[in-house]
This record gives sequence, C-alpha cells and structure tokens, in this order.
Amino acid sequence: MERGRRTLESLGMNPPFWKHKKVLLTGHTGFKGSWLSLWLQGLGADVSGYSIDVPTDPSLYDAAEVGDGMTSVTGDVCDLASLKSFVHETGPEIVIHMAAQSLVRRSYTDPVGTYDTNIMGTVNLLEAVRNIGGVRAVIIVTSDKCYDNEEREQGYREDEPMGGYDPYSSSKGCAELITAAYRNSFFNNADFGRHETAVASVRAGNVIGGGDWAEDRLIPDIVAAFQGGTLPEVRKPHAVRPWQFVMDPLNGYLTLAESLWNDGRAFAGAWNFGPDESDAKDVGFIVEHLSRAWGDVAEWQLDESDQPHEVAYLKLDSSKARSALSWSPVLDLTTTLDWIVEWYRRVFSANEAREITLEQIRRFQQQAV
Repeated sequence: MERGRRTLESLGMNPPFWKHKKVLLTGHTGFKGSWLSLWLQGLGADVSGYSIDVPTDPSLYDAAEVGDGMTSVTGDVCDLASLKSFVHETGPEIVIHMAAQSLVRRSYTDPVGTYDTNIMGTVNLLEAVRNIGGVRAVIIVTSDKCYDNEEREQGYREDEPMGGYDPYSSSKGCAELITAAYRNSFFNNADFGRHETAVASVRAGNVIGGGDWAEDRLIPDIVAAFQGGTLPEVRKPHAVRPWQFVMDPLNGYLTLAESLWNDGRAFAGAWNFGPDESDAKDVGFIVEHLSRAWGDVAEWQLDESDQPHEVAYLKLDSSKARSALSWSPVLDLTTTLDWIVEWYRRVFSANEAREITLEQIRRFQQQAV
C-alpha cells in the first residue's frame, strides 16, 4: 500500500515551482533519467538532456518516446569541450547529473571506462558549471555504494567515510569527494553572493521500477525469465538491499533542488534518500513476491557459477532528508513490486510504455499529496 496521504507542504516538493524552469539532465536516456525526464516534462519544465547513447535495447527512453518532449543531444561527459558548449547553449538554472557507468559487475570488466565516466564525468560537469556560470542548483547523483561498507545493520549517514570494494563503488566514493572539493573550493558558502550556485550530492538505494532493461540487474533478469518461461536464476538470495520505487528518490532530488534554489547556503551538501527500514529486504523476498504477482509459483534457482564480489548487506539512514526536507518514501516495497508487474504486463501485452509510465507518475503524485 502507499505510505498514506499527505499534504504538499509535508511532501516538500512543490509541483508549480518547476513550470518553465530550465533544467539540464545528464544521462537522461537511462532508466532513472527517462522517468525524471517525463516527470519534469509533465510539470512544465524546459528540459534539456545530454547523454552518450541509449544504454539498453529495448529502453524506456525509446519505448516511452521520452525525447519527444525535450531537447536531447548525444554527448560524452568525458568530453569537457562538448559538455561546456552544451551547458552554455542551454543556459540551465538547475542541473541534475545522472550520467554514469552504473553497474557493479560491468565495472569488473571495464574498470577504466567506469572510472573515466564516473570520476572525470563528474569533474567535467562541475567544471562546465563553474566556467559558464548562471546555474542556481546542481545535484550530483552518486550511489548508496559510495560508503566504506562494513556490512553492518545500521544505516549509513551522510558524514560517514567514503569507500568501495569494487571499481564502481569506489568510483562513486570518488565522485562524492570530487563534489565536496568543488563545493569547498569554488562554490563555498562564504562566497555565495558571488557565485550563487548551490551544489549537493545525493545517494539512493536499489532503485527499481518498470522500464529497467539493464544487464545483470535483478528485476530485468527476473522479468526476462518470466517472459521466457524459465526459472529466475538468483546469485545471492540472502543479500539485503534498500529497495525503492524509482520515483521516490527522484522526488527527493526535486525537493532538494527547490531547497537549493530557495536557500543554497543551508542545503548544499550530501543527502541520502533511502527507503523505510521495513523495505530493506533480501533478494529472495523480491523474487518470490514478483513470482506470485506475475501469476506463477514462487520458485527460483540458485546461480552457482563463480561471481565477482558483491556486498551482502547495505542500508541508508535518511533521517537528514526526513527532518530537513520533510521527505519520505511514498510507496512501500510490496506496492512497488505490484506496480512493476503491472508496468511490464501492460508493455508486453499492449506496447503501452508511455501510457503506463505517465499513468504511474500521475498516481504517484496523487498518493504523495
């Protein structure tokens, strides 16, 4: 079920704020980027997107015709000159940087590309903003895996050490350190009257929802098995993750962006947007619930092949966002999983990716207020 009906004031996010705002998204063709692009378009924002490619085939970006309602260009965040030119041409007021190599397992096969994109891409985005000027709010999207993970039961808070066992996780820890260094060196509160740019970083949990077709991710793998009439293969059924519906952290990013716009000095910094404690479930729970919701018996098989290291336990502490931004998750995990099944069934049966995505965005907004 949803978390309960709340007022717009308690939600924190104010939809009218976004009308006519000039927003630049990097990585807008990805899973989260496509959801956010459609949401911002619906809010009346002037959205521009910069991305090197559409990362999957099929993709939510193509299936839901995301690019039809925005300015979209192909560009590499590792190309500083191209990125600076695009920032200059579009003149954004708000920038949300999502472009990334976002897969842990791919980072083992392509560590150089992972570090290039996640580290230098972040440097280049911040450098472009610094040189062009005029941006009021910048949000750098990293990951819950940026922390030095001790696999403890307590959630990680924003001021805890960065780390990362694998190339992906360490690259996101580096992105956090880079963001903090740029904020201290070039966007410092002590000199805010000169630059008037507020910079924040955000960390979310395992974001799930319809339209995710990335490789080596749990939900896409399960859905592919259902469609193919096979049993899902699960690598680590007892691994606990902070699962959350894709729009919940996006709601946090937009809430934070408004706060950066209104009082940049107070809200610049790092922020967690994780699910409720009760929604930190193991992988086996996800597989079994999706199986029942799909209409089959809750069965799966263990993938016993050799696997690269993945953490077994990870949770975020989002008390800062709850207290300072009045943000909290809207959907619980079981409702999220039901929405995912609904999304894929609609797409597979009627090819209605755009319709079901927009419908779920509207339902989310209705339940959030």
